[in-house]
Amino acid sequence: MARPRWQAPSADASGRWVRGWDRFVAIWASLNLVWVAFDLTYVPLRTFWLQRNLYPIPSVPLVVPLTVLPDVTPLMDPIKGIEPHRETQAYLQQFQRLDAALQQLPTGQAPQAGQVALLNRQAQLTAQLIDSNPFLSSGASGTLEKIKNRLRQRADRDSARQASGLLLSPAWIQAEGWSRERRFWNDQILPLVATNYWRSIDENGRPTDHFWRIDLLLFQGVFALDILLRLIRLRRRLPGLSWGDALLRRWSDLPLLLPFWRWLRLVPVLERLQTSGLVNFEPLRAVVSRGVVALLAVELFEVLSLQILDGTQGLIRSRRWPQRLRALRSHQSVASSSDERELVELVRIWAPLLLSQVAPRLAPELQGLLGYSLRQSLDRTVVPPPLRQLQPLLQVESGISRQLASGMVDSLLELSRSTGNRLSRRDDVQLDLLQRFIDRFWEELAAALERGPALERSQELLCALIDGAKGTYVSQINRAGIEALIQELDQLITAPSREDEEGLSREAPTTPAP
Repeated sequence: MARPRWQAPSADASGRWVRGWDRFVAIWASLNLVWVAFDLTYVPLRTFWLQRNLYPIPSVPLVVPLTVLPDVTPLMDPIKGIEPHRETQAYLQQFQRLDAALQQLPTGQAPQAGQVALLNRQAQLTAQLIDSNPFLSSGASGTLEKIKNRLRQRADRDSARQASGLLLSPAWIQAEGWSRERRFWNDQILPLVATNYWRSIDENGRPTDHFWRIDLLLFQGVFALDILLRLIRLRRRLPGLSWGDALLRRWSDLPLLLPFWRWLRLVPVLERLQTSGLVNFEPLRAVVSRGVVALLAVELFEVLSLQILDGTQGLIRSRRWPQRLRALRSHQSVASSSDERELVELVRIWAPLLLSQVAPRLAPELQGLLGYSLRQSLDRTVVPPPLRQLQPLLQVESGISRQLASGMVDSLLELSRSTGNRLSRRDDVQLDLLQRFIDRFWEELAAALERGPALERSQELLCALIDGAKGTYVSQINRAGIEALIQELDQLITAPSREDEEGLSREAPTTPAP
């Protein structure tokens, strides 16, 4: 069975070391692409990496813990210039002091004076948190809205400030007990507060980002060396290629060295994975390209067909037809040269072929056609009408016409053979005469078109034929026809060839007869 073209075995022209290096670079570039994707998504997904919790339904406090994932925030925060926010950090520290003071408080007992002071301080910080919105600096204002909604639902109040004051009042703590309230704050409020951060600004007024240092030290040095080796290999294969042209041919590798638009590295990474043989993207590319072709083929074919037909009509309507015919002469043609006279050589090859090989094989047909024409001529001119009914006379007439036709055809074919044999010989004088004949033919044809009305009439007829082709062929182009062509292409690619079937039949084991 024939393989698809993307599965055809390719010759490995590079050495083992080059192949290993290409595979190493492909793997290393894939790791870099993963690192780039992680870096680009770290800041938007920092809450997830900090808590390692998954919320399937955002409006419902349903949590799926993913503790198997490592906590990468201590490593990534310094790289991105992220620091704990002062206000939210002070809020968390104050709550720790409050929690330590109220943990020993029994349910139903009123808080003491020191505990009441801590509760009042925590209520003030909560109100300040709601008013100042410290989450605005990190672009997480939605987090504050979640905190406010949960406080309203817990206290059953319309105002988040009133709800926080009620939840942190001594009467509420005495009635509900600190153990229950502590679980609410630790599970639904404090994790949201802990997600807030502050990010420093560099000298250019942009958020601090030291990713380029790791990228330069670990990856871009390897990429630069690989690009240099590929340029050297390309110039060895094409010695006349300059370094600039070689670099332009490897333009797809440049995103590996750019410090911006790092997502463009997907293109060279996929190219290296494909060329190194680690991954085969050709079937996927074929499917995608065929989908694009199926969507655009109808419009593309219509535009191209109309453009070709309109261009042909423009050439036909041109008044320069005679000049174009004269330009076909050997001494006026731009493309001709004294060493290569293609048209003359073509006539010299085809004329002997037609005269000495094709024409003799047409002898029976020529004899029948010429005999019929002679019989009709004799019947109308030589034999009188009263004698045309006599059968013997008709037989004599038929025999004479047949003999005349046979003699004429034999003479013409003999002349054709001799002429073809003479033309097959290399003769400079003959080539000059043939060249003069061709030039004279174009000259007389152009002159004939200029003298009579044939030029305008021919232009009108040909343009009418093309207009008819526009109405029939272009209208028949539809998406169903394109899909049928794509299916036919699939059958041609995947259908077993005759040689493969014969090879399989030869390799098939034969079982002995019982």
